[in-house]
Formats: sequence, C-alpha cells, structure tokens
Amino acid sequence: MRERTIASHFVRAALRGAMVRGVDCLPILRNAGIQPALLDEPRARVAPEQFSRLMQLLWEALDDEYMGFGQQRSKRGTFAMMCHAIIHCRTLEKALGRGTLFYGLFPDGPRITLERDGDFAVLAVDDSLLQDPDHFLVESLLVIWHRLGSWLIGQRIRLEQATFSYAEPAHASEYELLFPTSRRFDAPTISLRFPVRYLAMPLLQDERTLKHFLEHSPADLLARPDGGDSLTSQIRRLLGRDCRDWPDLEAVAQHLHISPQTLRRHLREEGSSFQELKDHLRRDLAIYHLGRDELSIQDIAEQLGFSEPSAFHRAFKKWTGLTPGAYRAQEA
Repeated sequence: MRERTIASHFVRAALRGAMVRGVDCLPILRNAGIQPALLDEPRARVAPEQFSRLMQLLWEALDDEYMGFGQQRSKRGTFAMMCHAIIHCRTLEKALGRGTLFYGLFPDGPRITLERDGDFAVLAVDDSLLQDPDHFLVESLLVIWHRLGSWLIGQRIRLEQATFSYAEPAHASEYELLFPTSRRFDAPTISLRFPVRYLAMPLLQDERTLKHFLEHSPADLLARPDGGDSLTSQIRRLLGRDCRDWPDLEAVAQHLHISPQTLRRHLREEGSSFQELKDHLRRDLAIYHLGRDELSIQDIAEQLGFSEPSAFHRAFKKWTGLTPGAYRAQEA
C-alpha cells in the first residue's frame, strides 16, 4: 500500500544480525533501493517494497530465514516447506499446530506454541535462544504467523491482545501497523491472543494458491501493514480517497456516525489526533511519490494539498529530517 511507510528503525534492526555475522550490508541496502545515509536519520522512512526487497536480500546473503539472529541458520526454503506441510490440514487449529511441530524439529530456534485459554487462543514465541537485541525476529515471527493464519482461512484474524516480555520501546507508535490491537509490554510472554473460534475455521487455500503466495512471502507479510479495525485506520482509509480535498474532523465524525467530541476522545485513547493522522498520511504519500519520477516536487505538493512548495518542504523536513529534494536524491 502506497499510504504506509516503514520507519528506518526497522531497517537498522533487520541489518543487525547480518552485521554481527560480518556481512557487508552496503550492497544489500543499495540493491534494495535504500541509500545508507537514510539510516543516519532517525525520522527517515522507506517504502514497503524497499523493505520487502531488503528482507529477500538478507535471506539470500545469509541463507538464513532467521537473518542471523538464531544460534543456527534456518535455511532458505524452510518457511515454504512448513507451508507445504500444513496446506492440506482441515482447520486452522490443525494447520497452526502442525506448523509449531514443524519448527519444533529445530531445537536451537525460537519455540512457537499454540494453546487454548478459555474463549481465546494464544500463539506464543519463546525468544530465549535468540541473539535479537531489537526483538526484530520475534516480532517478525508474530506478524508472519498472524498474517499466514489469516490468509489460510481467507479472513483477517482479529487480535484481542499482543504481549511482549520487554519494556515499551521508543518506536512503540509504529506497532499499530504490526499489531492492531491492545498491546502490553513487560508481560510474562511474547504472544498474540485471539478468539478461539478462528481455530475451527476451515482452510480455504490449496497447493495452487500456495504457489502464488510463496512467490512473495514471507517478505511481503512483513512489509504489508495491517491497520486492522482501529479508528485511526478507518480514518486513514477515508482520508486516502482524495488528498486534495480532505474532509474536516466534523465531516469524518459524521461519516463514522459519532460526535466530534467522541472522535477526539477515541483518537486520544489510541494515542493519536486528527492532525497527526493527516500529517502521517501526507508524509507516507509524499515518500511514495518521491520514490518515483512521475511527478515533480511541485506536483506532489499540490496533490497533497499544500498551498505552495515551500510549505511542503518545511513539513517534509519536519517529518523525516530531509527535504523532498534530498530524499529524492537519496532514492536515485
């Protein structure tokens, strides 16, 4: 989706395992279309297709789907083989259960478990054997398994809660796209909690659809955002329809059949505001267009509703630490 971008934190975190293994990451970054200088700017962001490409290149360079974070490699093709092992299961519970057994055959990797807890199912990952200081791999595994399960049954699994056994990080605001649910840090386990009813659902995929799925997965599972059902995601989808003539907060509230006061309160509860949502959407669309040559910077400014290019320049530098021209030069 062009309306979402990925914080440079995740690029730095993804590279850490390869760097520890002594891999020269500069060619990998350039092949992914990411200029190394972008990583020096904490506010910089990359497009989803760049991040997806980065993941694929890291797996190729290391021949390791754990990207250097495990005690042993998980050779390329392991995830695909697991998918082939589960695709003929009748229900999601059978498929996820078989998947956890499959990865349990590799004792030095992260242990994945699926358990029932009353009306909920809990998918947990034990990262005690990982060398993963940024928790990049364990979070990636949660995202991949959630989105794989959703793909298998042909509908998005609505999460009840995501828990993490470590302190809330500085980039916690980014987690809305990864784990669109309530999030709890400093918890006993790293897990996803979702209604148990999903486990009984039949698999709607087969060998034919799996072949297409594996052409881009699991890299695109990580790169593709999941806004879920949150209010902020609903508003972003509404605003993204026409960036030249965005509705104001009152019009959005009317569309959602709630009062403006209630809308403001709900956004505060989700850690956001209407202005912040508009700024983030403009930022992400700007990065999308700057990564392509179809539009001039002035045209991009006009498309995003800025009255003059100088206002766009100031806003973009505030968002990313770079001017639009500098960002486009980095992308070239």
